[in-house]
Amino acid sequence: MIQLSNSEEQLMEHLWKLEKAFMKDLLEAYPEPKPATTTVATLLKRMIDKKFVAYNEFGNSREYYPLVKKTDYFAKHVKGLISNFFNNSASQFASFFTTETNLSASELEDLKKIIDSEIQKKKK
Repeated sequence: MIQLSNSEEQLMEHLWKLEKAFMKDLLEAYPEPKPATTTVATLLKRMIDKKFVAYNEFGNSREYYPLVKKTDYFAKHVKGLISNFFNNSASQFASFFTTETNLSASELEDLKKIIDSEIQKKKK
């Protein structure tokens, strides 16, 4: 699976939020100090090569849009984490996640509800 670098991932986050964007929109989305236009252009070129981003041309302007859904990208990420660091064991991952992230009782309750609801769906 092709990974994005941290800076590519950050740019992708802006693009997912905006859904489609010209260079100026992407630059505006960054907090100060903003990256140089050339930096963003280089990242976009790499992300187009990796098939994460495409664009439509309007005269001299390019409107960029994501080719990969955020949920799909992070689902693959999490599956990769589980297989690489937790011997492909979802329960080992869940144990690590729930013990190492200092979740509050109410956050754990919310997780339990999500899990219970998924169990019900799978049993049907």
